[in-house]
Amino acid sequence: MNTMTEGAKRIVVCADDFGMHCGIDRAVLQLAEMGRLGATSCLVGGGSFVRNAKALSLSGLQIGLHLNFTEQLEPGLNPGGLYLPIFALIARSYLGQLDEIKIQDQIARQLDHFEAVLGHPPDFIDGHQHVHQLPQIRGCLMAELVRRYPKRRVWVRNTRAGSLGITGPFRFKAGVIQGLGSAGLMRLVQGAHFTANHDFLGVYDFQGGSEAYRRLLKTWLSVAEHTSVMMCHPASEPVGDELGAQRVAELDVLSSEHMAVWLKKYGLSVGGLPV
Repeated sequence: MNTMTEGAKRIVVCADDFGMHCGIDRAVLQLAEMGRLGATSCLVGGGSFVRNAKALSLSGLQIGLHLNFTEQLEPGLNPGGLYLPIFALIARSYLGQLDEIKIQDQIARQLDHFEAVLGHPPDFIDGHQHVHQLPQIRGCLMAELVRRYPKRRVWVRNTRAGSLGITGPFRFKAGVIQGLGSAGLMRLVQGAHFTANHDFLGVYDFQGGSEAYRRLLKTWLSVAEHTSVMMCHPASEPVGDELGAQRVAELDVLSSEHMAVWLKKYGLSVGGLPV
């Protein structure tokens, strides 16, 4: 469901990690019904992805692949796959030490599973812990997208921090994420005539409960541009990962009247990215 207002700037509020846990899926579907999301990206190896895919397909959201190289959630999807802790993956990708045959196979398997379950290609691609932009991975990803979708141009998440990367809270973390591969990925995206979002919001330390997230959300919305992507990680219950109870805090704020007020105040509409 899109929340559109004539003359408003369209932003993409994107919930990451659909399919990882039923509590995440419930939150995504709730926020979609409220018009608070424009997109969600799926961990196709997650334990609840297949179970809740039908409900997701009826949500009206743009649905993307959350490309995963750091967590082997479902061993049967890609036995012997390439999964490394994020800092090890970053180091090996920058040293050119990753096996590109394994990278290509893993990307293809995740796209295959997405298409088999949902019945259509993804609307967009991003990465779990932003792995889609890393050296070696980004080249294999774009080659697979060009090969697989010669007449369909899915959009690709750009992690460029924009003005908030200079002035906002957590600007150092946002700058590091951008610096790990945004420019290199965008050169490939433009060269292949795919599209991408203007900039990227939603970076923080996943601490502070609802009060801290409320302050941050207002800041992000106040600087959002047309086709900005703001990531979020809501859940209806703690799911046992490092984000902990902060997922529940995000749902609390995103579903509140505060968000509705701020969208109107800053002239924003929530929807998908035009392609």
